[in-house]
Amino acid sequence: MDALEIARWQFGITTVYHFMMVPLTTGLGLVVAVIQTLWYRTGKPEYLRMTKFWGKLFLINFIMGVATGIVQEFQFGMAWSEYSRFVGDVFGAPLALEALLAFFVESTFLGLWIFGWKQLKRGVHLACLWIAVIGSALSAYFIIVANSWMQHPVGVEMINGRPVMTDAWAVFTNNTALVAVPHTLFGALAVAGAFLLGIAWYHLWRRRYDGIDTVGADGRVIPGESTVPGRDRADHAVWIRSLRIGAVVAMISFAGTAVTGDLQGKLMFVQQPMKMAAAEAACHDGTGFSILSIGNVGSKNCDDVVAVIEVPGLLSFLAKGDFSTEVKGVNSLLEQYKADYGTHLPDSPIYGDRAGKEIQYVPVMEVTYWGFRMMIGFGGLAAAAAAAALWATRKGTVPASRGLMRLAVFGILAPFGANAAGWIFTEMGRQPFVVAPNPDASGIDQVFMFTAAAVSPGVSAGELITSLVVLTAVYALLLVVEVKLLVKYVRGGVVSAMPELAHVPADENEDKTPPGGTPGTPGADDVLAFAY
Repeated sequence: MDALEIARWQFGITTVYHFMMVPLTTGLGLVVAVIQTLWYRTGKPEYLRMTKFWGKLFLINFIMGVATGIVQEFQFGMAWSEYSRFVGDVFGAPLALEALLAFFVESTFLGLWIFGWKQLKRGVHLACLWIAVIGSALSAYFIIVANSWMQHPVGVEMINGRPVMTDAWAVFTNNTALVAVPHTLFGALAVAGAFLLGIAWYHLWRRRYDGIDTVGADGRVIPGESTVPGRDRADHAVWIRSLRIGAVVAMISFAGTAVTGDLQGKLMFVQQPMKMAAAEAACHDGTGFSILSIGNVGSKNCDDVVAVIEVPGLLSFLAKGDFSTEVKGVNSLLEQYKADYGTHLPDSPIYGDRAGKEIQYVPVMEVTYWGFRMMIGFGGLAAAAAAAALWATRKGTVPASRGLMRLAVFGILAPFGANAAGWIFTEMGRQPFVVAPNPDASGIDQVFMFTAAAVSPGVSAGELITSLVVLTAVYALLLVVEVKLLVKYVRGGVVSAMPELAHVPADENEDKTPPGGTPGTPGADDVLAFAY
């Protein structure tokens, strides 16, 4: 295998895994801050329980996100040194602000929130969490600013073959970033909403299964009490409110992603027309949007691709906001790209053995076409499930069906899939460029970089394979650790985050199982119980 291909696989695997942590951390942090605000304003015990429980899961995911994100920084220097040299004068500012400002603020105030439950006044303690959440959003903003510059380079001047930032305001207010930021944040909230809904559904079902909650003649729930610590009437309020908050957040988030996604799509039709044409399998100029196409969507000119289900005029609306403007297809754009950027890679040492090879301007259409549909499909599925959950729980509990419970729990994965598919579509659709050209820039100052020129020239395929195998194995191990931790605390319920509900002394070390609880349920001496 070519070193470039291995380097791309390595970056893709590690980044997709890390990105699975990011939306849950960002979205769940905001939800926990809102819930704690409700507790601060109302004093209701169920909101305190919700804050402690969901805050515990938030912290687990935050720690894993930090651990997996560190690797991303090193890859720029190890596998992508030429890319780092090219973008360094631009990326220095947003990445420095992300690390020195946003991440430090986020980590500092999150630490104060963790340790300050008894040491800080309630208002100050709540403010610490809100500052940490704002820091998380700022961190996402700075990262997206850097990524958006790769999608649409602005505010720079080419000096000695490298782009140098000349207009910081243009970089930080790049229209690509200003649309991508809210789209990403809504996507994160969609993940958090499904997370709350699925876990809350499980606990409500468990209360019915264990006979704690019953249903009256009118179908309405009758919350009960249990001898098991923490499983009282307030526990029912925790889960039903968590479920409803999650469902509402999921539906609002889908609407937000749809609106911002439409704006993002219109920008892409202008800035990266080949990406959007490939995403629609629009091989020829036209106005129709393909709901389903068959044929070899990976062929270079895709002449054998046939639209089975097509909506006339919809492609024009997605691109231009009307139903009649003809949109260029892959075949027309291919000739335009060849004329503007050449047909073969330059004969330069920076390309190594890849010099002189034909440039493939059409991205892998199987990925862009199906990735685009998976992104929309999973997002829509999660929103529809949220609406159905609100209707199903209108009488205060969930149906007794075990199958529906399992479906709700597995439904947590849907917005994760939408986020991952969207990221993969965005990055792979940009190929063969690692920095895509700006169509609005003049030819003499055109800024772009082929991915073939970005990989480190001194790194061999063997070294990259070794690091790929090692990193994939380590990340797989971390995945097992995170899932086990999350499952452990989810099954433990609120008492896993509030051991005082089980009346376990703070210095208890002999037995981690609260009285009347299930073996394996975290007790007061748990490593994360120190915060509460």
